[in-house]
Amino acid sequence: MPRTSVPPPTGTPAVTSANGTDSALTHGLKQRHLSMIALGGVIGAGLFVGSGAGIAAAGPSIVIAYACSGLLVMLVMRMLGEMSAANPASGSFSVHAERAIGPWAGFTAGWAFWVLLCVAVGLEGIGAAKIVTGWLPGTPEWAWVALFMVVFLGTNLASVTKFGEFEFWFAALKVVAITLFLVLGVLAVLGVLPDTDAPGTANLSGAGGFMPNGSEGLVIGLLASVFAYGGLETVTIAAAESENPVRGVAKAVRTAMWRIALFYVGSMAVIVTLVPWDDPKVVSVGPFYAALDHLGISGAAEIMNVVILVALLSAMNANIYGASRMACSLVARGQGPMRLGRVSSGVPRRAVLVSSVFGFLCVLLSYWRPDDVFPWLLNMTGAVILVVWIFIAVSQLILRARLEREEPQKLVVRMWLFPVLTVVALVAMAGIFFLMLRQPGTRDQLLATGALTAVLIVIGALRQRRSAGAGA
Repeated sequence: MPRTSVPPPTGTPAVTSANGTDSALTHGLKQRHLSMIALGGVIGAGLFVGSGAGIAAAGPSIVIAYACSGLLVMLVMRMLGEMSAANPASGSFSVHAERAIGPWAGFTAGWAFWVLLCVAVGLEGIGAAKIVTGWLPGTPEWAWVALFMVVFLGTNLASVTKFGEFEFWFAALKVVAITLFLVLGVLAVLGVLPDTDAPGTANLSGAGGFMPNGSEGLVIGLLASVFAYGGLETVTIAAAESENPVRGVAKAVRTAMWRIALFYVGSMAVIVTLVPWDDPKVVSVGPFYAALDHLGISGAAEIMNVVILVALLSAMNANIYGASRMACSLVARGQGPMRLGRVSSGVPRRAVLVSSVFGFLCVLLSYWRPDDVFPWLLNMTGAVILVVWIFIAVSQLILRARLEREEPQKLVVRMWLFPVLTVVALVAMAGIFFLMLRQPGTRDQLLATGALTAVLIVIGALRQRRSAGAGA
C-alpha cells in the first residue's frame, strides 16, 4: 500500500524521509538518554500505586498475573523493536501500521495514542498536585498542575536534548528507588535484615491460600497488570532522535526483558511475601508503603510520596514528548492539520503546545464536569493501549515477510519463533478483550475505547479514499 504524504507548512522541513526517519527532527538524544528512558519507562506510577488493587483482588497470585502480562508485553516490544530497528521513525507503530495495512491504520493508531497520552498527562498532573497539596495544604491543585505543565512545556520546547536530560535524571531516581526497595525486600525475605524475621511462606499460603479469590480474582489482577505496563512504547518514538537510532532501539528492546522481570514481577513477589495480601494498607496507601512500613522504616509514607511524585512528573514529561512527536509524524504523513507539524530548531513546538493544552483541558474537565465528561474521557482511553498492541502485531506479521523478501539486511532485531509467537500474542490480546467484556469494571472502558477506535477508523478510511481519489 503506497504511503500518502503532503508538503509540510511553509518554512518547515517536517517530512518523513524514505527510510522512515523524520528528517526535520534532530538527533540530540545520546545513548545514555535512550537507555534511561527505556529503563524509566518501565517504572511508572501505576506500579507504585495501581498495583495495590491487583494484589487485593488476586492475592499472592498477582505474581502470576504480572508474569503473564509481562510475557505479552515482551512479545509486543520485540515485535515493535524489530520494525523500529528496521525503520526508525518518531511515529513508531503508527508509521509501521501505515506501511503494513494502509493510511487509515496509521491514522487510527496514531491519533488514538495521542489522545491517550494527552489524557494521561492531565491525570499525572492531578496526581502530582495532590501529593504537593498534601505537603502544602491550602494551595490550589490546579495551580500546581499549571506549574508542572509550564515546566515541562519549557523542557520540551527547548530541545530534545533538554527533554533527554530531564528524563534521564527522573528515570535515574526511579531506578535507584526501586533497586533499593528490592535490595531491602530480598534481605528481609532472607531474614538477614536487622530486627526482621524471615516470613517464609506464611503470607503466600495463609489467609485463603495462593489464590484466595480463585480464578476470578486472578483475572482482575491480570487486567490490572496489563495496563500497568503502558509507556514502554515511548522508547521507540525517542529512538528516531537518538545518535544511532538502529543500535539504540535494538539495545533498548533487547534489555527490556530482564527489566520487566526484575522491576514488576520481582517487586510483586517481594511485597506479597513480606505483607499479608489482605492488609488494608496495601490498597489505602499503596503496597510499597505497606512493605516499607512493615520493615519498620521510619518516614515510609513520605519516602513513597517523593518516589511517586518523581514517577508522575517523569511520566508527564515523557508523555508530552511522545504526544508531540506522534502528532508531528502524523502531520508529516498528511494525517493531520498542517500547521500542527511546524518544526523549529528541530522541535515540533506547535505540537508540543497543543498536546500540553489538551492535557490541561483534561485537568479542567476534572473540576468542571467530574461526574460525566471526565469519566467518559477516562473510559474512552482505557483500552487504547490494547488497540495499539493489536496494530503492532498485525503490522509485524505483514512487514516481516516484506522485509525478508526485499531488505533482509534490516532485520537487526528479529521476533522470536515468527510467526508463531506473533499469532500467540494476538490470541492473548483477544482473550484480554473477552475478559474485559466479562468484568463490569472494565466493560465500559472497552466499549468506550471501541467507539473511539471506530470513529477514527471511519475518519481515516474516508481520508484515505479522498486522497486516493485526488491522486487518480
